[in-house]
Amino acid sequence: MAASTVTAIDDPPPTTTARNSATVAGWTLVSRATGLLRVVVIGAVLGPTYFANAFQAGYVVPNLVFTMVAGPVLAMVLVPSVVRAIGAGGVARGREVLGGAAGWLLGVSGAVVALLMILSPAVAWTLTFGIPDPAARARGLWLTTVLVLLVAPQVLLYIVAHLGMAAQQSRGRFALAAGAPAAENVILIATVVSAGWYYGTGLDVEHVPIDMVLALGVGSTAAVTLHMALQLFGAARVGLLTWPSMGWRHDSEARAVSRRLVRSVGVAAWPAAAMYVLLALAGSVPGGVFVVQLSYSVFYSLSYVSARAVSMAALPGLAHAAHREDGATFGSTWRQGLSYAIIASLPLLVLLAMNSVPTANILANGELRHAALIGPLATCLGVVAVAQLVGGVHDIGRQAMFARLDDRIPRRASEVAFGVILVAAAASLLLPADGSRLIWLVAAILAGELAAAGTVLTRLRRSIQPERFFEPRMLAAALVATLALAPVAAAMWWLAHITGGDRLAGDQLADFALLALGGVVALGIYVLVLRVAVRRIGGGS
Repeated sequence: MAASTVTAIDDPPPTTTARNSATVAGWTLVSRATGLLRVVVIGAVLGPTYFANAFQAGYVVPNLVFTMVAGPVLAMVLVPSVVRAIGAGGVARGREVLGGAAGWLLGVSGAVVALLMILSPAVAWTLTFGIPDPAARARGLWLTTVLVLLVAPQVLLYIVAHLGMAAQQSRGRFALAAGAPAAENVILIATVVSAGWYYGTGLDVEHVPIDMVLALGVGSTAAVTLHMALQLFGAARVGLLTWPSMGWRHDSEARAVSRRLVRSVGVAAWPAAAMYVLLALAGSVPGGVFVVQLSYSVFYSLSYVSARAVSMAALPGLAHAAHREDGATFGSTWRQGLSYAIIASLPLLVLLAMNSVPTANILANGELRHAALIGPLATCLGVVAVAQLVGGVHDIGRQAMFARLDDRIPRRASEVAFGVILVAAAASLLLPADGSRLIWLVAAILAGELAAAGTVLTRLRRSIQPERFFEPRMLAAALVATLALAPVAAAMWWLAHITGGDRLAGDQLADFALLALGGVVALGIYVLVLRVAVRRIGGGS
């Protein structure tokens, strides 16, 4: 295929970032909504038990390990490289670079899987050390070890799936890449519901049969396998499906990609390590892993349908401008992306922060419907409302640095964030083993994102000078629209309060209807006022 037909490297029209952002946000909303439902269902079926803590932390171990090996930086490193390769030698050259990177990654991840299986007892110990009863702790250690062994191969599956995602994003295709994780979530939800129906709900480690652990582990791995297959289909559809190749040693571009991935390991590894620490400490509170993991899921769900969706859509354009050394276009694309990211995040911040109690009331179901968890969860959601905006801005700044082939600053930002989170997490041990400890752990996520965003944006601002760093008129328009939205959010809070939505016995269905209807009205007002404000203030299209 001729290089001229590759849409990923053509000069995009002005609406490309907005259109692709909407595509990513829409399909990511589906994936993240099902991911959020997955956490809710697991909590409702397994309950506030130590086994629920062990399972919810254990089945995400492969994802955390994958994140340490490559994680989100895989696309950040690969997409600019594949875009450049296609621009220089066509789609065939893009497949060569992608195949070389795949060969290197699969070789490394295969060794990591073997190491994870060998260390599975140690991993299981870190997830069960908070169980106070020695006999229950010993059985929990055994069950969790079996679970880790069953899910360990998922590290390889995630590598292949994300290679397929990067291939699609390199060609400007975002829908399937963003939507395919929903299939994984649906299969896992069905697995947990079936296991709860057959074996029973709310079982703790003393009563959980080994057959249930086997069913949950195998079902989880089958779900990831389906996700991988869908991403490979997407890669084939854009002409970039290729076999892994060990010829990367003789390919200068593939070697460069591998070196950047190695240098960028810390960008993904430190946040994954921080999350592991948070989950391990949350395991000291019955049901605590549910609260922290659900808060983290909401954090990523909101940021991925807002600021992070924008950053993924903007990356190919930023990479193309950086490749051409076109500072004006790079600066313009950055300002547009930053403006869109903040515009998308602000209404979510206001709506969730002001309505965290009814939202927590909706999310806590089944075996997890307890005052000791709903109150802290509501506070955690208020913290997450702010964190999703900060994290999204950090992410688009990080994408811009990777587009310039700069992995040093994103790596440093991750190291700073890990240090902040580690100190805050350690301080949580001074608090009682109850909801206050969980709130502190989620606040640590916000503190880490603030530190990381400050590190990245400070360096990026120097890098794009003399270009302007942000578009003040667009941000002013967003603030005006947010002020127009605030009364509707306040009315939602008031209605939830007088109808009992802020009490534990409040009707969840009524709460959901109120939040859904109010959210649609609020977002509609936000969009209308934003359009008017942009025209009046003159911020652009």
